[in-house]
Amino acid sequence: MLSPKLISGGIVLVDASSGKLQRVIALQYNPASVSRTLQAQWYEPQQGAERSERLRIKGPPVETIKIEAEIDATDQLEYAGQNETTVEFGVQPQLAALEMLVFPTSAQLESNNTLAGGGTLEIVPMEAPLTLFVWSKQRVVPVRITDFSVTEEFFDTQLNPIQAKVSLGMRVLSVVDLGFNHRGGQYFMHYHKTKEDLARKAPGSELGALGLRRLPV
Repeated sequence: MLSPKLISGGIVLVDASSGKLQRVIALQYNPASVSRTLQAQWYEPQQGAERSERLRIKGPPVETIKIEAEIDATDQLEYAGQNETTVEFGVQPQLAALEMLVFPTSAQLESNNTLAGGGTLEIVPMEAPLTLFVWSKQRVVPVRITDFSVTEEFFDTQLNPIQAKVSLGMRVLSVVDLGFNHRGGQYFMHYHKTKEDLARKAPGSELGALGLRRLPV
């Protein structure tokens, strides 16, 4: 009996203007858990406003996601002849690819330095690619990396790490952050509509399941 093909979660980098795919980073092993927090954005009316105003919501919740991923070069090192890069660098290339999510490019840094040296008074902050967190086709969501930590474990004779644990914290970027016309805003709306569709598929219940024959008022 054939086992079902497993898909990987990961990160996709996209050019926000053109939509061109820049890089796909598939996680070597899918994390055993994904931690998500939703902070509701309720409207807080001014004192004296109608009490029904407190039922209003300003927009999508602020959603944060956290994952713990493992990277391991052990299997590749068993077949050293087929994995020369791993033999030479361990898991450093995979770590570097993830770390570059929070680095500007060296070209951007040098360009800004040139502008500053030329007397430019206002230098626009450097723009990063649009980052998408992908966790199945139902969850393709624009994010900003908010925190990143690495624990390197076990090293070869050249002090290259051969195992590592990476913790990634992400904040979902909604249309409130990006606007409806931004490519990232469009990705968010697709994510939002997918969530609505999934919610409609959830089975409903009757009041009797809650021990009620009818609502009290």
